[in-house]
Amino acid sequence: MDSVLFRCLPHASSHTAVAGGDFCRTRHCAAISYASSYGLNASCNKRKVQNEYNLRLRKPSLNHHYKGIGGGYTFQKYDMKFVVKATSEKSFGSESQAFDPKSVSDSVKNSLDAFYRFSRPHTVIGTALSIISVSLLAVEKISDISPLFFTGVLEAVVAALFMNIYIVGLNQLSDVEIDKINKPYLPLASGEYSFGTGVAIVSSFSILSFGLSWIVGSWPLFWALFVSFVLGTAYSINVPLLRWKRFAVLAAMCILAVRAVIVQLAFFLHMQTHVYKRPPVFSRPLIFATAFMSFFSVVIALFKDIPDIEGDKVFGIQSFSVRLGQKPVFWTCVTLLEIAYGVALLVGASSPCLWSKIFTGLGHAVLAAILWYQAKSVDLKSKASITSFYMFIWKLFYAEYLLIPFVR
Repeated sequence: MDSVLFRCLPHASSHTAVAGGDFCRTRHCAAISYASSYGLNASCNKRKVQNEYNLRLRKPSLNHHYKGIGGGYTFQKYDMKFVVKATSEKSFGSESQAFDPKSVSDSVKNSLDAFYRFSRPHTVIGTALSIISVSLLAVEKISDISPLFFTGVLEAVVAALFMNIYIVGLNQLSDVEIDKINKPYLPLASGEYSFGTGVAIVSSFSILSFGLSWIVGSWPLFWALFVSFVLGTAYSINVPLLRWKRFAVLAAMCILAVRAVIVQLAFFLHMQTHVYKRPPVFSRPLIFATAFMSFFSVVIALFKDIPDIEGDKVFGIQSFSVRLGQKPVFWTCVTLLEIAYGVALLVGASSPCLWSKIFTGLGHAVLAAILWYQAKSVDLKSKASITSFYMFIWKLFYAEYLLIPFVR
């Protein structure tokens, strides 16, 4: 009987045993009746009451568990929907960020800014102004300012700017290590452009420049671009017998030839012979412009090396600033410009036209005074001060080209 009891009791805790508990209790009570023991009968009654009590407790627990399973399913299903939605929103957010118009706009702005610095904008402005100014020297009467004039000027300016970008870009490709010291803000020196990117830009713009001159069919324009290409390459590229920027005189001659001679004569002849179909002439204003810009080009060639003396010393560039010192070169540049302004005053005074006398005389006098005033305030121990004055020299360069068309 004890074995019967112990066989039934362990199953009382399981759900299946609880469900079949009446059968077990029947066998248990039958065994107790057969024994006719009062103590066992009392124990059976006690266990019967307890099992009934447990059964009542377990039924709600089973129902609760069912509800829990049902509720859990419902919750899990809802939770699954929530997770999918959250993932979708995150994915959509990532895609939105990838195609964020602001990010695209910032990227475009950064690219344009890098190219702006790569093109050396002060040289771009100088090239455009010089060509427009010299082209006006070919104008003999008001009717010459026609669509034909603007077309000819546009052809020359665009082709020259393409070549300008080639020249300044090649110089940066050749001077990456030097520019890390002297001009770390340039795209190649700062790492914004790779060397391959620089080569691609330089090559593309040289091809565009020569391609446009071939389409235009102007020989003066072609020779202006070709000579600029040769001198610009010889100035910068680091191969035997070239890289003329290492030698102060050769470097100055390259800049003088392009800025003073090629720009004045070739682009004037482009307008005179190709656009207007007139015979070539060398007028008084053209001779003045060539002579004055020769002074100015020498000044630019000398002055540009003054703020770069540190890097030039490290890499063995024997500029006048390295060889003679910053102060002597600085005051030589200022003196040369003051002499040029003095000559311009004399040319203006000898002009047969009253309006030419006023514009050229007064204009050059004002520029000479401003130059002297600014020069006295430069701190030659400060690279920032010297660089600022160098950019001021370029502003004087621009101003001169505004005055040249008034020389008659």
